[in-house]
Amino acid sequence: MNPIVIVGSGLAGYNVARELRKLDKEAPLTLISADSAHFYSKPMLSSALGSGKAPEAIAMNTAEQMATQLNATVRAHVHVTAIEPAQHAVHLYQETLRYSKLVLALGADQIRLTIGGNAAERVMTVNDLTDYTQFRAAIAGKATVAVIGGGLIGCEFANDLTSGGFKVSVIDIAPQPLSRLLPPEGAAMLQQKLTALGVDWHLGTSVTAIDGDGDHLRLALANGETIKVDVVLSAVGLRPRITLAQAAGLKTSRGIVVDRNLATSDPDVYALGDCAEVAGLVLPFVMPIMHSARALAATLAGKPTPVSYPAMPVLVKTPACPTIVSPPSAGIDGKWNVTADAEGVKSLYQDAAGKLLGFALNGKATAERAALTPQLPPVLA
Repeated sequence: MNPIVIVGSGLAGYNVARELRKLDKEAPLTLISADSAHFYSKPMLSSALGSGKAPEAIAMNTAEQMATQLNATVRAHVHVTAIEPAQHAVHLYQETLRYSKLVLALGADQIRLTIGGNAAERVMTVNDLTDYTQFRAAIAGKATVAVIGGGLIGCEFANDLTSGGFKVSVIDIAPQPLSRLLPPEGAAMLQQKLTALGVDWHLGTSVTAIDGDGDHLRLALANGETIKVDVVLSAVGLRPRITLAQAAGLKTSRGIVVDRNLATSDPDVYALGDCAEVAGLVLPFVMPIMHSARALAATLAGKPTPVSYPAMPVLVKTPACPTIVSPPSAGIDGKWNVTADAEGVKSLYQDAAGKLLGFALNGKATAERAALTPQLPPVLA
């Protein structure tokens, strides 16, 4: 019997394998990973400095340990070059692997901006444990880091790096941090707290060029300012990995398009996690992955189970200003009602009848998460 093949060993790939093993202990199972296939929590990468974790301490299990735990074959450092759904075949460099069902847990790539200058190629991104190891090596013995992007990941890295003793400059084209998640009042508190920690903000502008300046890098900004730093980290967002699926003739849009059972346009190929687009939603967060993994495992075990998403507040890992967000769905009419004082900001997104559609909590207001979450509508019923 051909195995169920999972391509990807991140949180999505390993968790669907774990959930499947709760339901079926013996079905042949193979995981293919382009990297070392170590199991670790990717969200830890943006807070490992502050928590004192070296790169080697982030990985919780090796590929061999995961293979034993899952009663599966785990193949590390193997690249999938093509998929042939009609043949139920995955092509590796010099090998063809047949599957009964195929799960794509490909993740997403960091978006790389087009920036001028003779040192633009020295911009770093952190998207996996290998990237993080290289980034830690690059900042060792250095003092200053520029973070391009003031969104969730950029703010988390800014907090983490500043806590680790680095001088951090954040550049973002938006007029405030977390522009897609926070109303102005909540963003102002986050910015104030990170400023007090030592973060320097350059908002409403962009990086036009990066040039070498001796051992340093000189960033030219669109507003005419220049910044000199040791290392530049880009954290401007993620782009789902869809190239492999496109080449296989699977339907794609922003992500790999799947139905509520997480099946692609081929009924024996599934996708979940950061690469998948479910009912028009691309949700690069942990909780959607966990819900998808449980539903898909049941489907793979012979009990088709549509995925549903309850309200899923996101904890932003900025200890300088504890922040929890549950943004309203795009296109829903409503307005922010904000209550703020020196210790916290409570922002409630409500419709005309006062129904809660989303929230953003900063500082002491985060204590209201448990009371507010049950009032929210599901993300995907």
